[in-house]
Amino acid sequence: MVEKNLDFRSDTVTWPSPEMRQAAAEAMVGDMGYGEDPSVNELERLAAEKLGKEAALFVTSGHQGNAVAILAQTKKGDEIILETRSHIYSMEKGHWAVIGSLVPRLIKGVDGFLPSEQIRSNIHGGIKDSFRTSLLCNENTNLAAGGTAIPIKQMKTMYDTGKELGLQVHTDGARVFNAATALGVDVKEIARHADTVQFCLSKGLAAPVGSMVVGPQEVIDHAKSFRRMLGGSMRQAGIIAAPGIVALTKMVDRLQEDHDNAAYLGEGLEKLGFKLSYLVKTNMVFVDLTSVGWGKDEWVDACAKSGFKTGVRSPERVRLVTHYGIEREDIKRLLDDLSSTI
Repeated sequence: MVEKNLDFRSDTVTWPSPEMRQAAAEAMVGDMGYGEDPSVNELERLAAEKLGKEAALFVTSGHQGNAVAILAQTKKGDEIILETRSHIYSMEKGHWAVIGSLVPRLIKGVDGFLPSEQIRSNIHGGIKDSFRTSLLCNENTNLAAGGTAIPIKQMKTMYDTGKELGLQVHTDGARVFNAATALGVDVKEIARHADTVQFCLSKGLAAPVGSMVVGPQEVIDHAKSFRRMLGGSMRQAGIIAAPGIVALTKMVDRLQEDHDNAAYLGEGLEKLGFKLSYLVKTNMVFVDLTSVGWGKDEWVDACAKSGFKTGVRSPERVRLVTHYGIEREDIKRLLDDLSSTI
């Protein structure tokens, strides 16, 4: 019997469903480099259709997806606008600088939202001895804002402002289906307010590997050359693309379960005396340990006794992420165990 995956560190730790494992075993394959892998081609078609875009590209990871999308819409020496605490800026090893020779212009967001006046005041037009600002990036859901879903009205405001200023707009939508679930909208409503969107198959959608970039055909064709540069032009990739098809067709509707479990977990922790750093809006719970006089060691030990792995964001704060594989009864047991420890 397979042991349960009781791991709160991230939704990147999800295990593929039995249907995904079967799809991988039975996948039709071909050489992806020649465009002849039928499973990859179907995954790309499906991703473009679901987000209402012209074309899509299968990439190995969210980092690679953001990288190729950014590189395909900029030129060396350009400036790109990023939110100060965005994943692209803080977690992706500076691919935009190392590979693209791009200069970041950082804007402090409001719960992940970049106000129009802030965008306008940080634009360079490419005049002599100045940068040319060419790309505006946003993130939905926004990790640094507690996993919040950026509302459609705000996505539209950022997009309209960007287009008014002659910018391309890219959305790091690693968890864009979580955002759509939280907002109660079709994911196309989010995607329409960006030229390109990157989203992960291997987070809440539980595929074993891979991300997608969607956008105009011309941009995706350009991004494809950067994917090859970065070693992402794989061969019989249908084996990993087939679970992605299952992810898009079978795993989206169950995301509400993760959100409900996160809300239940957050409420339970508050009843035990823990203070939450953010309102629980999607599948993430941020906990202030000092509210009960604990540090990271006490927290990790208490969770480990219940069989859970947990991520520590700092000595005083932890993040818990609900996902496929963690069920309500698991959370109930953890809360019961914690109640006897505090």
